[in-house]
Amino acid sequence: MVPLSTKPEKKLPTTTIEPPKRVAAIDVGVNSIRMVIAEVDSKGKIIPLERLRRAVRLGQDAFRTGRLGGRSMRATVAIFRDYAQMLRLYEVKNIRAVATSAVREASNADALLDRIFMATGVNVEVIAPAEESRMAVTAVREAIGGGKRSPLAKGKSLIVDVGGGSTLVTVLDKGKILTSQSLRIGSIRLQEMLGTGGESLQQSAKMFRRQILNESARLRHSVDTDSIDTLIAIGGDARFAAREIGVQKGENELWEIQVDQFDQLVRHCTRRSPEELAKRYRLPFGEVETLLPALLTHQILLQTVHAKRMIVSTASMRDGLLGELARDVTGTEDKAIEQSITESATTLAKKFHVDMDHAESVANLSVRLFDELQSDHGLDNRYRLLLRVAGILHEAGGFISNQAHHKHSYYIISHSEIFGLNRSELKIVAHVARYHRKALPLPSHDDYGSLPRATRAVINKLAAIIRVADAICRGRSYKADLIHFERHGDDLIVTIEGASDLLLERKALAMKNRLFEDIYGMHVRLEEGV
Repeated sequence: MVPLSTKPEKKLPTTTIEPPKRVAAIDVGVNSIRMVIAEVDSKGKIIPLERLRRAVRLGQDAFRTGRLGGRSMRATVAIFRDYAQMLRLYEVKNIRAVATSAVREASNADALLDRIFMATGVNVEVIAPAEESRMAVTAVREAIGGGKRSPLAKGKSLIVDVGGGSTLVTVLDKGKILTSQSLRIGSIRLQEMLGTGGESLQQSAKMFRRQILNESARLRHSVDTDSIDTLIAIGGDARFAAREIGVQKGENELWEIQVDQFDQLVRHCTRRSPEELAKRYRLPFGEVETLLPALLTHQILLQTVHAKRMIVSTASMRDGLLGELARDVTGTEDKAIEQSITESATTLAKKFHVDMDHAESVANLSVRLFDELQSDHGLDNRYRLLLRVAGILHEAGGFISNQAHHKHSYYIISHSEIFGLNRSELKIVAHVARYHRKALPLPSHDDYGSLPRATRAVINKLAAIIRVADAICRGRSYKADLIHFERHGDDLIVTIEGASDLLLERKALAMKNRLFEDIYGMHVRLEEGV
C-alpha cells in the first residue's frame, strides 16, 4: 500500500478576471444622432455591440434661424427615448452623450437638453470645437498607430474632419500637435448659408468654393502650410472617396488617394445632379446632399496646404469618445493627449510673448507642490494638468498690459481654445491664473461667484498653490530637483539647494501666502540649502 503524502497540496495562484463593462457613446450631430454600445475588458479593449444611426435635421434649423425647430426637437426626444430603451436592454451604466455645432449654436439649446433629460435621464453635454478635435485626433492616433511607418511619424500632417456644421483641422508635426482650429465650413452650414437650390450645378459649386476659400484663409495665417506633407481625412464623405478611388494600405483601415484622381472625382460630382449621384453611387439622398460641399472642402484644403498625398481613416470622433469612456472605466490615462494639451498651452503662451523660463518654473514647482499636498487637497491628476496649464499661462496678460495683468490673463485664457480642454476646464485654468496674485477669490467677484461651490473649492486649492510657486520663482528660476519639501507641525519648509539670498522670494511669499494658509492650514517657510 502506497502511503499518502504528508506534504500540503500545492495551490495554483488564482487570478480574478473582471467582467467586461458596458459603455455607450452618443453623438448629437448636425443631421443625425448616432449611438455606439460597446464592451470594455479589463485591458481596455473595446468590442462594439451595437451601432445605431437616426436622421434628424438639427442643422437646417440652427444654421438658418439660430434656433432649433419644434419638429426636429420632438424627433430628437423620440430618438433618445428609443436609445434609452436599448441602453436599458443592454444594462449600460457608463454613458456619455455629446452635442456639437448645431446644438452649440442654437439659442434654445437648453430647452432641448432639458427635454431629453426629463424624458430619458440622459444628460447631453454640449462640447466645444477643441474637445471635438481632441476626440478626433485621439481616434486617428489609435487607428493609425505610432510606428515608424505611420503617416503621422514623418513631417507635418493635417487631420481634417468635415462635419455638417464645421470643419475641424489639426496640424501635427511628427505626431505632436501644433495647432487646432474649427472652420465654419460644414456641408449643411454651407447649403443653409448660401441657400443653394435654384442655381445651376456649376454656380452652386462656384459659391461653395468662394466661401470655403475665404474661411480656409485662416489656416494659412496660423501655420506654415507649405510644409504639410499629408492630409488625413475622416468622416463619411471622405470614406466615400476612399471606396471609389482609394487604395487600401496595411491593416489599419487606411486608404491612400492620389490628388489628381481626387480632383477628377470632384469634377465628376460637380457635373451631376444629386439624383444622378444617388443613382450612380447607390447613396441615400441625405448623404448625396452633403457630398459636394464636403468634397470641395477637402479639395481646397489639399490645395491650401500643398499636401502631396491624402489618407482616409475610418476613425471618427465617436471612436475617440469611446476610447475616453474605456479609459474612464479602466482607470487609465492618455499620456499623449496630456502632452498635447501642455504643448497647446505652450504655443498659446508664446503667442503672447510669455517669459517661458519663468512660466515653466512656476508650472513645474506648482505640480510638485500639488503632489506633495495630495492627501490635503484630494484632487486627481486631471486637476494636476490644469494647474500646469495655468502655470504656463498665468502671465499671458502681460501682453496687454503689465498693470492688472492677472485680469488680462483671465480674459485671454477664457476666450481662447486649448486643445483637449473643455469650456469648464478652461474656466478653471483662467480663474487659477486670475488669482495667482493680488486679490483673493471672493464670492463678490462676478465670474467666480457664479460658479458652483465645488468648482470654487477646486480653484481655491489650485490658486493657493500657484501663488506660492510664483512667489518662490519671483527672483530666479530653480531646477525642480534642487527644491525639497518637509513638514514640521504647521510649517511646510521649502529648502532650495545652493540658494544664498532668498530675501526677494520671502517678501513675495509674505504677500501671497495667505490663501495657502487658509486652504491648507500651513505656513510656508523658505530655507537656504547647502
